[in-house]
Amino acid sequence: MTTHDLEAKAREIRQRVLETALSGGKGHVPPALSWVDIGVALYHGGILRHRPDEPDWRQRDRFLLSKGHGCLTLYSILADRGFFPTEELETFVRDGSRLAGHPDPEIPGCEMISGSLGHGLGFGAGLALGARHDGGAWRVFTLLGDGECHEGSIWEAAAFAGHHGLSNLIAIIDRNTLCSTDFTENVIGLEPGADRWRVLGWDVTEIDGHDLTALVQTLGMLDARMADKPLAIIAHTTKGKGVSFMEGSPLWHHRMPRGDEIDRARAELAGGA
Repeated sequence: MTTHDLEAKAREIRQRVLETALSGGKGHVPPALSWVDIGVALYHGGILRHRPDEPDWRQRDRFLLSKGHGCLTLYSILADRGFFPTEELETFVRDGSRLAGHPDPEIPGCEMISGSLGHGLGFGAGLALGARHDGGAWRVFTLLGDGECHEGSIWEAAAFAGHHGLSNLIAIIDRNTLCSTDFTENVIGLEPGADRWRVLGWDVTEIDGHDLTALVQTLGMLDARMADKPLAIIAHTTKGKGVSFMEGSPLWHHRMPRGDEIDRARAELAGGA
């Protein structure tokens, strides 16, 4: 896809995120909207090796959504790629649906349960170490929330991965500066974030998490890395991206739009605002 195509796809996915949440009557919309461009770059930008018609293909890259509350984006992308019918999105969080409020391996394309925060990086480190021992060429991508990086288990896993030089492990930090109720720096400061990863033995790069050209270029160079370290990509994003009254607001982590807010959100997402 061209950058223009990817940008159009990202707008489409953001609209689908909103409509899926409205269909189910619940969902974490702003945390999903912040990582749409990252997800589109991975799945539509030719980065992630995957086969929708063979979800358990052994040589696939593993993608782990550690911030599982952002699953509306993952579900929308997986449906768009053909892992399951797009119509199934209309069953989100309904009785009997596979599409619960957090990912589950019963859903084609989902590698782990991630309802409880702080576990994705440790899970990913184990997979990456296993791939090394088995001689596998596949990579492990783990998307972390920055609020999730308040969890001590993240830093235990980061130390483990750095110690073992897991160069096939890529952590992408969705750095939208917000956790569930406040700004991250008001709760437990994460800065200087890049230095924290480096001191634990990681390579680090920082990027605009909404710049699809930069995302695809950065992710596309992974195979050319001559490194013996895992890589942390700090992606600077906006929580609620695309809906002006949600963007950067601590009030919208759990809230759903109502009444005129729905019409406004739809109009802004349709216009690519």
